[in-house]
Amino acid sequence: MAETRRVITIGLALAALLLAGAGADRSPSAPGSSLTRFEFAQAHMGTQFRIVVYAPDAAAAAQASAAAFERVARLDATMSDYRETSELMVACKQAARRWVRVSEDLFRVLALSQQFARRSAGAFDVTVGPVVRLWRRARRQGELPDAEKLAAARRLVGYWRLRLDEGRRAMWLDRDGMRLDLGGIAKGYAADAALAVLKAHGIGSALVAAGGDIVTGDAPPGEPGWTVAVRSLADDDEAMMIHLRLANAAASTSGDAGQFVEIGGVRYSHIVDPRTGRALTGRRSVTVVAPNGTASDALATSASVLDAARARRLIDHTNGAAVRIERMQSDRLVVSESTRWHNLLALKTAR
Repeated sequence: MAETRRVITIGLALAALLLAGAGADRSPSAPGSSLTRFEFAQAHMGTQFRIVVYAPDAAAAAQASAAAFERVARLDATMSDYRETSELMVACKQAARRWVRVSEDLFRVLALSQQFARRSAGAFDVTVGPVVRLWRRARRQGELPDAEKLAAARRLVGYWRLRLDEGRRAMWLDRDGMRLDLGGIAKGYAADAALAVLKAHGIGSALVAAGGDIVTGDAPPGEPGWTVAVRSLADDDEAMMIHLRLANAAASTSGDAGQFVEIGGVRYSHIVDPRTGRALTGRRSVTVVAPNGTASDALATSASVLDAARARRLIDHTNGAAVRIERMQSDRLVVSESTRWHNLLALKTAR
């Protein structure tokens, strides 16, 4: 039983990633280890955050995990684009054509976002907020966005319209009505931050999962790494899963399995191409492994938008990163992998 529990599944469906229920779950550790495995789960950022730790006792595990969840909750209040009172939304309202000071966390995420925007030639772009809002409504209403409204929203998009001043730790937006959306990077950043809190509490062997993002610390006792199962588009069967082995690394999966709408016989993803203002069509799943969750989250979004060849080049030019891209074309699965992908594969864990 303990061996089965060491397999962490990363996928697009929430149920595929998380164990049911909240609170703590205590499981045996590896034979001969003085550490015991504990699990905790809480809802944040519109998904379930799951923390798995190996700790000397229940009190240490609970205290460290509570502090980590508190850090995530603060970041949610900082970066949410669903809350009009979040620091991000307040700053967007105030920063049109003037400098607005922001917190260290928000500035850091914005600065990293701009780096990924430049590296991906705009495939990753946090200024896409006005367009994303229209496509969210399209999914709710089951109808395409109004063409004029979409054109107007597109005029507000462009990562060059967001300016940052590191000295003042401030942001500037070029146009009224601009709205930033950190959905492609915030959960990865929050998972990194939670892992850092756990380490500060003396817990090195830990894993933080947030929706399609998993961040790992040191390997579990007696193991070479955390075994992470990636669900394939080909089949939902356990036998079709790809198993990775990770330690002090992160993995993010981006795709449309759980969030899409079909309109006029066309399947539209929740992922929007900032360069065109259009939601992606067809079925796809992209899994990126990187040194940290901030990078894996942003790169998975970028690779979803880019064509496979450009996505592989982007990942191959990122130290410690690898990608697997799956697309369904005429009911046929087309797979593309970067050069480092096979270095991460692990033997399937016995059930």
